[in-house]
Amino acid sequence: MATTRIMPLHIGKGRSAGAAISGIIDYVENPQKTDNGNLITSYACDSRTADAEFHFSKRQYKAITGRTQERDVIAYHFRQSFRPGEITPEEANRIGVEFAHRFLKDNNAFIVCTHIDRHHVHNHVIWNSTTLDCTRKFRNFWGSTKAVRLLSDTICVEHGLSIIEHPKRHGKSYNKWLDEQGLPSHRDLLRAAIDAAFEKKPADLDALLQLLQEAGYEVKRGKNISLKGKNQERFVRLSSLGEGYTESELLAVLMGKTEHTPHKKPLPNKSEKVSLLIDIDAKLRAGKSGGYKQWASVFNAKQMAHTMNYLQEHGLMDVAALKEKAEAATAQFNSLSAQIKSAETRMAEIAVLKTQIINYAKTRDVFAAYKVSGYSKKYLAEHEADILLHRAAKKAFNELGVKKLPTVKSLQEEYAQLLAEKKTAYSDYKKAREKMRELLTIQKNVTHILGTEERTAEKEKEQESR
Repeated sequence: MATTRIMPLHIGKGRSAGAAISGIIDYVENPQKTDNGNLITSYACDSRTADAEFHFSKRQYKAITGRTQERDVIAYHFRQSFRPGEITPEEANRIGVEFAHRFLKDNNAFIVCTHIDRHHVHNHVIWNSTTLDCTRKFRNFWGSTKAVRLLSDTICVEHGLSIIEHPKRHGKSYNKWLDEQGLPSHRDLLRAAIDAAFEKKPADLDALLQLLQEAGYEVKRGKNISLKGKNQERFVRLSSLGEGYTESELLAVLMGKTEHTPHKKPLPNKSEKVSLLIDIDAKLRAGKSGGYKQWASVFNAKQMAHTMNYLQEHGLMDVAALKEKAEAATAQFNSLSAQIKSAETRMAEIAVLKTQIINYAKTRDVFAAYKVSGYSKKYLAEHEADILLHRAAKKAFNELGVKKLPTVKSLQEEYAQLLAEKKTAYSDYKKAREKMRELLTIQKNVTHILGTEERTAEKEKEQESR
């Protein structure tokens, strides 16, 4: 997961508090980016009137504390993105909400908008700088970027998602990150290409380099021999490939002094889980090199072994039994997902209702005076924020079908109960998701293996008929 720094939204010169927040909210709530608003979740505010609500809280803060600032920060904004194809938009939105709850400790109203207009799903989180009780303000602090990233990464790991690390001085290199994901690095592919070239018995170094060029590598000679694959930005020196691949060691093999031992990369612990088999033919048609074919063949062999071990350990050697098990796991996951979604929907309703009840009570007298004034335009201009909040509260009550307003205390109790139920269900949900993914991966691998066997049998029959 990648995150960005916290970005403050200031009240600038000639720009009101409402204008300072409405622009960014209009952008993040864009229906084309948020599945027509289905991927918007708010806490302690209504996303449709958040600009007025945030503005109103600033006035309350000033009235209570007597403090004001010329370039006040009305809200804060940060982005959170996820690895392509690894998470659904709905799950991403839930993670964004979880982050906001844990980072803000439910002290500030916030909105989470999940965007799906890019190849990667990403969240925009905006929160009110003023606390719910209007007595304090969120203060950006030294090291906040590191803090939000650490919390995002923690939540990401808890949900079984990968953490995307950017190369930095004290961080992990891209190759090391690939290594931890069980994927081949550029050096792994180059070693595999050299291994494949040696199988063709090259006579000398020039012949070896020629084979590597035919496999798609660009060769650069000089003090050190370096090579670069099709998708690489930089050349890789032979001397950096490790034992058995330096220029002197390769020359010794070519002169018959020693034998070449192919590099064996141990599977990392997290790759002990079964992964999908690779369609090698499709990858080669897409332009992958001979080195990739070598690596992918070894990878597939290991995954086939993992697949067979899993089937034997769980007594699923019958295809029908495996299908039934996978369908049951999928049904269990979908049931828990629906349960959590139902609880989240009601919790969102409670958050909106509680906020609107408070707003309604705070602005009731102002709206009553507005009616007495005969809906005066002058009065409206002077109390526009309060009147907008009052009307938004009434509209929310109608949309939620509320005839008799519940107490804030009863809503808080219901919210706490739903939150406890959701936490319990979410633990089962994560286990069910992992089990479903594992079984579906096994099922797809079995289908791939059986399909490969059928194609091999057909080819053998064709050769016999010839």
